[in-house]
Amino acid sequence: MTTALITHADCLTHVTPTGHPERVARLEHVLHALEPLDLRRVTAPLAAEDDLLRIHPAGYIADIRDARPDEGFTQIDGDTFLSPGSVDAAFRAAGAVVRAVDMVLGGEVQNAFCAIRPPGHHAERETAMGFCLFGNAALAAKHALDFHGLNRVAVVDFDVHHGNGTQDLLWDEARALLITSQQMPLWPGSGRPDEDGAHGQILNIPLAPGTGGAEMRAAYTAQAFPRLRAFKPELIIISAGFDAHQDDPLANLNWSTADFAWLTAELCTLAQELCQGRIVSTLEGGYDLNALAAATRAHVQELIKAAT
Repeated sequence: MTTALITHADCLTHVTPTGHPERVARLEHVLHALEPLDLRRVTAPLAAEDDLLRIHPAGYIADIRDARPDEGFTQIDGDTFLSPGSVDAAFRAAGAVVRAVDMVLGGEVQNAFCAIRPPGHHAERETAMGFCLFGNAALAAKHALDFHGLNRVAVVDFDVHHGNGTQDLLWDEARALLITSQQMPLWPGSGRPDEDGAHGQILNIPLAPGTGGAEMRAAYTAQAFPRLRAFKPELIIISAGFDAHQDDPLANLNWSTADFAWLTAELCTLAQELCQGRIVSTLEGGYDLNALAAATRAHVQELIKAAT
C-alpha cells in the first residue's frame, strides 16, 4: 500500500495581503519538502455542493461564492481574506479531503495527506474565520460517516490554535470523536476541558504557553490515546497544524520536528491497531516556513512508513 498526496495548483491562487501569515509560500515550501518522497500524487477535485452541505448551509456557501472579488481582496473578518482565486482554492481543499476519504476507505491507498490551503478547522457552520472558509476535517468525517456508512470516526487536531470550527461542526455528532490539543490562553479562546460536546465525545487538551515535547507526549499518552482505544474508530482524520513548533511566530509552544514525527508515528500505530491503518491527514496551520516544511515532511514520512 502507499500514501497519497492530494493537492491542486488552485490552492496557490488563494492570495492574501502582503505580510499575512497564511500565504502562498506556505504551500510552496510544503510541496518542495515533499517532492523527493515516494507518494502517489493525486489532483484534488472541486468539492460538490452536496458534499459541503453536509457541514454548511446553502446560504453560507452562496455567501462565500458571492464574496469573491474580481480583483484585490474581500475582507471577511480581521484576518480572513478572499482573493479572486480563493473560492476555487477552498473548493479544491474540500474536494481533496473527500477524495482522500474515498481513496483510503476504497483501499486504493493506506493513508493520505492533503496539502491544501486555505485551512479549515476554524470555519464554523455559518462563519468563516481564522484564515478558514470551509471545515475540511469535519467534512472528511461527515463524508466517511454519511456517504461511506462508517459508524465511528475520530478527528485528532494538534494545531496550536483550538479547532473551534471542527468542534462547532461536530458538536452534535455522536459518531465522531474529536480530540484537540491547543495552547491556552490563545486565540480563538475556546477549547476548555468542559467543552465536551453534546454526547461527551469531544476531548479538549489545553496546553500552557511554553509546553514542550515531553509534556505533549505525556498528555497524549495519558488522555488522547486511551480515548481513541476506547472509541475504536474506523478511520482517523488528522488536522495537521504545525504551529506548535518552537520556531512558529504566532504561538508559544516548544515542540520540535521530532515531536511531530513521534505523534504521527503513535497515531499510525493506533490506526493499525484500531482501523486497518486508515488515516486521512489535512494541512492546517504552521507559519514559520522552514519549520512548517520540516515538520510536514516528518509527518508525511511517518505516514509513508506506516503504509509500507
